[in-house]
Amino acid sequence: MGDVAEPLIVAEHIDKVYEMPGGSLKQVLHGIDLSVREGEVLAVLGPSGSGKSTLLRIIAGLVAPTRGRVVRRGAMAERGESGVAMVFQSFALFPWLTVQENVELGLRAQGLGPEERQERALRAIDMIGLDGFEGAYPKELSGGMRQRVGFARALVVDPDVLLMDEPFSALDVLTAENLRRDLLELWLERRIPTKAIVIVTHSIEEAVYLADRAVVLSRDPAEVLADVPITLPHWRDREDRRFAGLVDQIYSLLTRRAPEPATGQARRRPDPVPPVRSGLLNGLVELLEDAPREDIYRLGEELQFEIDDLLPVVEGLELLGLARVQEGDIELTEIGRRYAAASLLERKEIFRTQALERCLQLAQIARVLGQKANGRMNREFFVDALEQNFGEEEAERQVDTLIDWGRYAELFAYDQESRQLYLEREEAARAPAGAEERED
Repeated sequence: MGDVAEPLIVAEHIDKVYEMPGGSLKQVLHGIDLSVREGEVLAVLGPSGSGKSTLLRIIAGLVAPTRGRVVRRGAMAERGESGVAMVFQSFALFPWLTVQENVELGLRAQGLGPEERQERALRAIDMIGLDGFEGAYPKELSGGMRQRVGFARALVVDPDVLLMDEPFSALDVLTAENLRRDLLELWLERRIPTKAIVIVTHSIEEAVYLADRAVVLSRDPAEVLADVPITLPHWRDREDRRFAGLVDQIYSLLTRRAPEPATGQARRRPDPVPPVRSGLLNGLVELLEDAPREDIYRLGEELQFEIDDLLPVVEGLELLGLARVQEGDIELTEIGRRYAAASLLERKEIFRTQALERCLQLAQIARVLGQKANGRMNREFFVDALEQNFGEEEAERQVDTLIDWGRYAELFAYDQESRQLYLEREEAARAPAGAEERED
């Protein structure tokens, strides 16, 4: 919409670091530079846990950056100032207030009188398609209608920039599509007051459908991988090869693995193990067995997987050396093809070999158990060890995944009742207790 104008918002060199339990630090964002221009819809994409929502809250002034600054209209942004409004994934409505009262909240904070609040709230409610529900309470509304209230509440304060944090992800597919189209129609017809929209989304297709530009973030910590212009005219056809090409381009960016550091350079902390169970890894291998090369976007459509569902499976196969990703396509490696054709026992042997060679965390668990006289260790020991790098919640997820992989590979067993990992007789014989320490 329109020519490129002076940015409404500029985020400069944004870092965000959180202190974790035990005093360790976790950096979520690193050196983020981002601009929001008048007349555009900007999508922010990245893997799950990449800090997208944290970045949006920093832009909104709800969270302070550790380093860097946010500039609005050429001046430093102040916490709580007007000019931006936010729509949340979880609707964030007050259940004891009516639709109209929820929409009036921002106007009340601006100090407007009752008559003006009512007039503007009713106008926003009508614009967003909820006329007739002014006196209803949130519990009387469907999920789509509750999110429309969220949109009306944000738009009624006439923000320069509308910020949206995965606003459609809590809705069913048809409701989300309907609301997405209605919002885009209001934007294209200039019936809403906002001058720009920023949407955080986990859906590449949604970004290509709505946005004029997509900023793609990496993970651990998040950095800007690419700023992709989306110049297709509206309304956009998902079957258009140009649409599919843009989706493929962004998929390719998101599945690109960071290069290994050069010899002599310090290694970064170990990458997290993708949170995916061995059964899903095997399922994707079997799907790929008869396809020499598969488009990840089309594969996701076929499986009805969003990017946050599919990427961990793809990353897991890459980590194990069973598949490779190039230009948005995935194919089995030579080892992956042998794995696909193998018997169950042969698969377990290949999985075990690849996991011990390529998954540092799993090899360390096997080594620790092999060094114990009784071959046992409490789960909490491994959670505490990983927590230093990943934080408590992520460390729990990591150990869940590692236990699943280790059990499938018959590296060790797990007793849920005692919460102990342990070696059985055959596993103890295979444990790499005397192996040399791997470099960190």
